[in-house]
Parts: sequence; structure tokens; C-alpha cells
Amino acid sequence: MHDLLIRNGRLVDPAHSLDQRLDIAIKDGRVSAVESGLEVSSASEVIDASGLLVTPGMIDLHVHIYAGVSHYGIPPDPTCLARGVTTAVDAGTAGASTFDGLRRYVIEASATRLFALLNISRIGMVSGAELDPPLGELEDLRHLNVPAAVRCINANRDVILGVKLRLSANLAADGKNELQALKLAREAADAVGLPIMIHTPQSSLGLPRILAEMRSGDILTHCFHAHSSGILNSSGEVLPEVRQAIDRRVLLDVGHGKGSFGYEIARQAMSQGIIPNTISSDLHFYNLHGPVFDLATTVSKFLHLGMDLSEALRRVTSTPASVIKMDKELGTLAVGAIADAVVFRLRDGSRPASDTVGRVEELRQWLEPVYVVKAGKIVARYV
Repeated sequence: MHDLLIRNGRLVDPAHSLDQRLDIAIKDGRVSAVESGLEVSSASEVIDASGLLVTPGMIDLHVHIYAGVSHYGIPPDPTCLARGVTTAVDAGTAGASTFDGLRRYVIEASATRLFALLNISRIGMVSGAELDPPLGELEDLRHLNVPAAVRCINANRDVILGVKLRLSANLAADGKNELQALKLAREAADAVGLPIMIHTPQSSLGLPRILAEMRSGDILTHCFHAHSSGILNSSGEVLPEVRQAIDRRVLLDVGHGKGSFGYEIARQAMSQGIIPNTISSDLHFYNLHGPVFDLATTVSKFLHLGMDLSEALRRVTSTPASVIKMDKELGTLAVGAIADAVVFRLRDGSRPASDTVGRVEELRQWLEPVYVVKAGKIVARYV
């Protein structure tokens, strides 16, 4: 007897190149069968997904969920899990001096499956350009203590997946501290054998200098931002250093955010063959009510830009699962995998959606969660 049966839906599982009508049965929190025509009587609970999409639970590699400590923070369960993100990675909201609270009061207390990148600054994102005075976490290099970061990571290797660095001039004493911060983040990441995720909008260093420090497995987030230190030159051509970084397996992540995604930048880059490895939201307090809203909306913008549905979903399922080294258990609905699933309605119509530089375009299709299942349990439903 199965615990849950999701039947009659269009299963899109990019990890296994599946896009067909199949039923998914779940037992003890794991996928127990993927077949057509499974009997309703074989399950204790049934979701009828007729006319709907069924996908693996989404994975968001870039969120900020330390509410009450960081001004960026939002609670993960209503903003991530309830909107189809069953697994999320906090991207550097906490540093070595604040991580214990993130672990105890957020990661371990939430229904959303959570991991984190550790900010190289001990204070994490408790300050920032949005506050008065507008001081960033790189304003004082004394906060960038490599031994403290290494100790914190080694004590929390089950949940810390790497190092986060925000390289913007206004966060780093008008750029004065950026290069040293980059070197210290590299040192910490190398010491623990984990990747760095780097934010580059409005960096004074220029993207080629930043990319020179990035290695295979490192993540360039905000890859389609429209500010200085972006991936295009003044003529709209992709920088050669970006292609070189991709060749050595540096990963490109979207990280939409409040100021880091432009439709035209994305179009120009994608037309030149630069496709992001992962689509993430950079969801936080300042964009929760627009222009981001949730990860499903960000994915829908890539459908609007012409990305195939399966390829868009790959970038929020199997690829991020591989990045966090959980691709055998997450990001797929194969038999034996953890039973995280989203039942979506693919809506047709006209919906305005803004990028972060004021450009509004009309989506003709968008993803709308109907059911969210985590580890075999229905955790949200919109019916």
C-alpha cells in the first residue's frame, strides 16, 4: 500500500529525460513507483494531477532566510516551501559569528530543507547598503577572519556547502577592500575544499579580475545583472574571460534579486550561447513582493525568454541537486529518491513581470504551484 499517489499528471523529470503522462507512488517518504495506470485503491491518499505538470521539488541555490537577525531575512516555510521550493540554500546571510543562530533557529526549526553558504565576513549580512548608515559587511577587513570561517565550516559540514562573498564597491569601503576580501574568501574556500559563490554587481575590480580567482565548481551568481562588472562588454559581447571560466567549469547562477536581473542582458548573453547552469531567486525582504515573488516566477521569466520547459526545470531540479551533491536523492522523482514533488498549473494568458532595471514584459505562460509535497507529505495545496 502506497502512502500517496500522484496520478494522471504530465511528469517532467529532466534528470531522466522524462516528459510524459505517468503516475508517481510514494511510500515512507520515498518514490516507490513511476508507472502509468497505477490503481487509486493502491494508495492511502491521491492527488489527481489531470491537466497539470508534476516535477521534482525545486531547489533554490540563493535565498536569504535569517529573519530577525539580517534585514534581508525572510521566513523560509511560507516563502520557499509553500511555493514549491523544497530545498533552499541561504547565500551568506550568516557569518562565523552569527551562524549558530541560523542553524539552531532556522535550519533546524524549519520544514524547508535548508543548507547554507557561509559569508566570509564574520558578521554576515547584518548591515548593508539599504540601512542608515549604508555600511556593508566588507567595510572593515577585521571581520574577514579566515580561521574563524574555517572553524565554523568544519563544525557544520553537514549544512554549510561553501563560502559566499558579496563584491560590490559600496559594501567594501568604496572598493578599497574588495581585492583583499576576494583573496581571503579564496583562502578560506581552499582551506576547507569547498566552492565560493561570488556576487559582482557594481564591483570596482571588473569581472575578469574576479573570474581569475574562480575555480571549477565555484558559482558566479547574478550572472545577468545590468551593472558594472557584468558578463558583457560595452558592445554587448560576452567577455572572453566568461567563456574561459565556463570552460574550467565555473557555474553561472541567475540570482534574480532586487537589482541583479535584466531581460536584455539575459537575451544578449543567451543569444551568444551563454546559458545559466542554475536559476535561483535571491529571494529576500526587499524583493519578496516584487519583482521576484518566488522561484516559480523566476523560472517563468526564462520560459518567456525562450528556454524549453524541461531545460528551465532542469536548472531548479537536477542541476542544483548535483551542485549540492545530492543528485541521487533530490532533484528527481526516480524510484528510491526522496519524494519531493510540485504539481504545477502551466497558466496561459498575459501577466506583467518586471526585471530589476524597470523593464516590464508580458509573460504568456507561467508556473503556478497547486500542490507541494516534501518527503512524501503534502505541505501546501491551492485547490
